[in-house]
Amino acid sequence: MSKVSLVLVSHSAKLAEGLAELATQMAPEVSVVPAGGLPEGGLGTDYDAVVAAVQRADSGAGVVLLYDLGSAQMTAELAVESLADPEAAVVADAPFVEGAVAAAVAAQGGGDRMAVLAAAAKAGAPPDLDTSADPEPPAGVRSLELTLTNDVGLHARPAALLARSLAGLAADVSVKLGDQEADAHSVLALMSLGARQGDRIEIRARGDQAAEALDRVKSLVERDFDE
Repeated sequence: MSKVSLVLVSHSAKLAEGLAELATQMAPEVSVVPAGGLPEGGLGTDYDAVVAAVQRADSGAGVVLLYDLGSAQMTAELAVESLADPEAAVVADAPFVEGAVAAAVAAQGGGDRMAVLAAAAKAGAPPDLDTSADPEPPAGVRSLELTLTNDVGLHARPAALLARSLAGLAADVSVKLGDQEADAHSVLALMSLGARQGDRIEIRARGDQAAEALDRVKSLVERDFDE
């Protein structure tokens, strides 16, 4: 099954390429195509290059474009409007870096174009952290305590792996560290916990596949997120 692809429109070729590399680390099965800079190598955005990037990226599931600033938005929107099927692509109103990471993880998890677009847009909001979490899990919620032993804790790549591992499960899952609790489906929320090596976290899950969700997270932690 094909996945939604991303095109990163930037004034800088190096910025677009670097962000594409980062997003691909988070979502290795997602096509992330950089479209940055001018043909002669200067700063700016090139309409033809963006159109070509969208056409190259699209594998049938649609394309979400993200842009850095200023005229990049206009270039991205013009490129979409010029496509034979403008409905095949959409421009996200989202922060460039955070939005690209969130969108890539959502696409990796099998989200459709609108789900990927929503993930990118949500990345512009404050992380979904609950600082008034109950000390004990509410009734009907399964929980599991684990100690992080990997080198970087719940930072970028491990957070992405955790979120991806839960994709498609019928379960609401959160990760609790101290008095903060984050949605385990959100990479940015997980990273905002600041969980480090040696920290003890609590995984809480509710739903038909809560037990499976806990098993998946436990497996990731026990194998140090494949570091």
